[in-house]
Amino acid sequence: MADKTHDGDVAFIKALAELLNDNDLTELEVMREYGEHDSLNVRVSRQTAAAPVAPAAPAAAAPAPGHATPERAPAPAVETPAPSGDPAQDPGAVTSPMVGTAYLQAEPGSPAFVSIGDDVAEGQPLLIVEAMKTMNQIPAPRAGKVTRILIGDGDPVEFGTPLMIIS
Repeated sequence: MADKTHDGDVAFIKALAELLNDNDLTELEVMREYGEHDSLNVRVSRQTAAAPVAPAAPAAAAPAPGHATPERAPAPAVETPAPSGDPAQDPGAVTSPMVGTAYLQAEPGSPAFVSIGDDVAEGQPLLIVEAMKTMNQIPAPRAGKVTRILIGDGDPVEFGTPLMIIS
């Protein structure tokens, strides 16, 4: 933001914090444009005290709480459950780095980025997560074989939602 402040910014940030708490979200990020060289970028986040089932997993791999909408758990439940239990606990799990909508192909009608059984190289695009009208390619964090795709095309995802398993 530029040197001058906007009176409504403090109230706006407080409103974002309330929205975060009221809807049981873990993170919100907003950018306001006031002019050519004047904008406000705000990221409001909180840690959740839950997740006692994941003591050995890194914090980024634990699924975050869902939206306040009634459809709270469709993303991880698209595929059949993993034989080892929670897919987020799988060492090959690729998790969503953001809240958004996952797409398995670049545009409708085009082939999927990857399919089950495909060998992938580190950095190869696996899918896209659309967040705030921005398409974000999700690269493979390591080389391996795609053994499971845990989300469907167009599914909403949360931060930390398991997307795929690469073995």
